[in-house]
Amino acid sequence: MSGTSLDGIDVAVVEVSSRSVKTIGFVSTPYPAAVRAAILAVSNTNTTTGAISRLNYRLAELYARALNRAVRRYGPIELIGCHGQTIYHEGPSNTLQIGEPAVLAERAGVPVVGNFRARDIAAGGQGAPLVPFVDYLLFRHRKRTRVALNIGGIANITAIPPAAAVEDVVAFDTGPGNMVIDALVKEFSNGKLNYDRGGRIAASGKVNTALLDDLLADPYYVRKPPKSAGREQYGAEFVARLKKSGLPLADLIATATVLTAATIAAATIRTTTPLRFRGPTDLIVSGGGVHNPQILAHLAGFLPTAALSTSSDHGVNADAKEAVAFAVLAYRTWHRKPSSLPSATGASHAVILGSITP
Repeated sequence: MSGTSLDGIDVAVVEVSSRSVKTIGFVSTPYPAAVRAAILAVSNTNTTTGAISRLNYRLAELYARALNRAVRRYGPIELIGCHGQTIYHEGPSNTLQIGEPAVLAERAGVPVVGNFRARDIAAGGQGAPLVPFVDYLLFRHRKRTRVALNIGGIANITAIPPAAAVEDVVAFDTGPGNMVIDALVKEFSNGKLNYDRGGRIAASGKVNTALLDDLLADPYYVRKPPKSAGREQYGAEFVARLKKSGLPLADLIATATVLTAATIAAATIRTTTPLRFRGPTDLIVSGGGVHNPQILAHLAGFLPTAALSTSSDHGVNADAKEAVAFAVLAYRTWHRKPSSLPSATGASHAVILGSITP
């Protein structure tokens, strides 16, 4: 998995059966600075087909190296699920992930399942989010409402009522996760930092409530799901809008941090209000945001009645969960079983996700 935060390549080695999902190991490989810059250069912008084609193959080679690191440490594998790097997403009409599966299959010598989002879009869906089906398998509880929250570049929730059937699940992108914070931190540090380690910069700044209120007025946040977001909404243009305020960067980082928590909390409250989401609620957090105590503290303040935990507390490494999810999705695809949730993506029916490169 390599997500919108552009941290790097996450490889989870997972043992999957029809009854269980067991994580054997996890390795994360940062992107080289030049590669991260190259991805940004072709994401949500005018570029050349040549640049995209070259990066498509270059990323696949990096994926293969990252995979080999994991195989050397944890042993051989039989199947690869590779999400690829999203460089454009405009659900429900189109999406593009790069990282050529044929190269990865050739280097690894095992089949690859890739291009997960396209079939859902073809069926009228957003192509996102796709992880909710796996959230349902991993976290459903007989008596408790479970909200699985992933804070990557974009934040998304999967709300699972007690004893839910799969069609009862509600899932969507809530808005920005770490993406806006990371971009501002890079400017604040003159390129030396890619993220707000420990939330220290946000803690040093002051939240500008006028700017926050203006940002929260975006109609996206009250739009009913299915809905998805990406760098198209929260990339360079969004950051430029924040900078036009003239506020110190530390204050912008503090404000962006609260924006992430506030939009997640509002979405959680709105989604779990119906009576079917009865009983106590567990908010189970994964993704890079679990390492930002400022985001978690704001979430705890906005959602005082929810029991806050990480997916690691439930046996799924919080950094590895998205990679684990695509291993499970690949397993489902290999066995010709659908694993999209029309309730989450808006597709007309559940579909078998991805294409297999043998």
